[in-house]
Amino acid sequence: MVSKVVYHSRVRILETALLAEELEVVRNLPFDQVGIEDGVPSGALKRTRTVKRNGVDFTLVTTVRNVDDPFDGTVTGTPRDYSPADYKLVEMSAICVDCAQQEPVILSTQVSPKGLEGATNNGALFIQVFDANGLPVQGASVHVTNTARTPFVIIEDTTDNDGMLRVVDTPTGTLSYHITVNKDGYSSDYTVSSTAQNPNPVRPPANVASQTITEISFSIDRLSNIELSTQNTNCAVLSDRQIAVWGNKKVGTEPDVYKYYRVITTGGGGTYSLSSIEEDTYNISASGTAYDIAGSIPMLPLVLLPNSSQNVSLILRPHTSNSLLVNVKDAGSGLPLSDVAVRLYKTGYDESLTTGLGYTRQTDWSGGGGQEMYADLTRYFDDSGTLDTDSPAGDIKLIRAAGKYLGSGWLESSTIDLGIGVDFRNIIPEPISQPASTTMLLQIAASNSSSPSLWEFVGPDGATSTYYTATNTIIWTGHNGKQFFRYRALLETEDDDVTPQLSELAITFTTSCTPPGQSFFYNLGSGTYNIEAVRSSYITSTGTVDVSGNNDTVINLSTVE
Repeated sequence: MVSKVVYHSRVRILETALLAEELEVVRNLPFDQVGIEDGVPSGALKRTRTVKRNGVDFTLVTTVRNVDDPFDGTVTGTPRDYSPADYKLVEMSAICVDCAQQEPVILSTQVSPKGLEGATNNGALFIQVFDANGLPVQGASVHVTNTARTPFVIIEDTTDNDGMLRVVDTPTGTLSYHITVNKDGYSSDYTVSSTAQNPNPVRPPANVASQTITEISFSIDRLSNIELSTQNTNCAVLSDRQIAVWGNKKVGTEPDVYKYYRVITTGGGGTYSLSSIEEDTYNISASGTAYDIAGSIPMLPLVLLPNSSQNVSLILRPHTSNSLLVNVKDAGSGLPLSDVAVRLYKTGYDESLTTGLGYTRQTDWSGGGGQEMYADLTRYFDDSGTLDTDSPAGDIKLIRAAGKYLGSGWLESSTIDLGIGVDFRNIIPEPISQPASTTMLLQIAASNSSSPSLWEFVGPDGATSTYYTATNTIIWTGHNGKQFFRYRALLETEDDDVTPQLSELAITFTTSCTPPGQSFFYNLGSGTYNIEAVRSSYITSTGTVDVSGNNDTVINLSTVE
């Protein structure tokens, strides 16, 4: 171990000495040669090369940036600097090729012109990278090429702490700057050129005009997964089924060209893993004419959050020429609604179906603790005594004392009776986003008795030490088949000026293979049908729906005031 530490120390000493030599060479170059071959600024330096020292190979990576010094104004300021390339920042990194080194050594220097900066007819390219929540992504890799110039312009750099890359003194070009943004473990985003297949790209290559700033933004976030399975209405596995999957994000319009579109075939076990895909709202349909989707768990389309994994079960029936999948949701929460009588009728046809069990939720805790069974919808079983359930009324927050929030608190729900054993799916808290330095964690305990000797609260892997979060919502399968459950919420803050908050908690579930909130009508004739949805405590919905081919519709029911 000691010899290994000494060896790595010597390697880093070699890297530091090597970078010092290389930067000294840079400082002695003419100013106009300090740049990257075919880059911006352009010059005599190579972006990447391998150098040998003492028999050891090192990879050197060089980045050169024009810097707009605020001393004489900036390209975006007042007074405006029309010659913004005031000096150059040169950054070099070195890392041993075969030493299992984790991080490179990085050194930098500034290079200034000997005389005054010259006037320029170039422009500026500002690239902003943010995530799905609109927050800046620092350290994102940005690759820019302009193949319309000779030699080609190639820029490889990373975003700063504000998620920005500012390339000043950029040569002009019309629809010629092709940009790709990515980061390890994240999705990618990019410009798209016009083609015969995509004549109207949503984000074409960027323009750079003389003495003008071009601003362009990209969105990337951590990758996620979808675990897809196909089965029939009797829960039997259906293998080798072709399924089409596409997101809502588009790279072109008229015609629509989707950023993500795939046709996959489930394996022998009726499953398929869509790994490392970006956050989006995903649509799923049966491909071909063998089967129709008669429902799904959860309801489609699927909202896939960043850095999450979601199971999706597709319930398939043999294909008929005309069918209608009815999705019924609570208008307030958007969650699937159970026990809804859906009637579809016209002359010569009249059929009613009931949607499968969907969800249970609690939105108010202001009634206080001491309730064993969930009868009063504003009450719960117990809490830590450090929670406030009345500001605003019904929400859960940490108590504020002497102007500061307490550090933590917990709440245990009353026992909720689902009527029969169910397959649990997701636990969904609101709001999803919490203030920085705070956490809102959840656990579930389930039983086939309303009064077990012990309610054992566990997280998504069945352990008492793990918790569900807003992005880790899939309920442990060990709870499946249970009729009764309780949940426990844990609120914590590291900053006594802010508190997490829980305003609504929903549990979604299914029984056997009945999808939540859905009814499927098949073997229909084409035409216009009357449709009616009725549920106790909700306003009845009536309307018409056109059926031609395999259709779906959404009904949102509002509660009676």
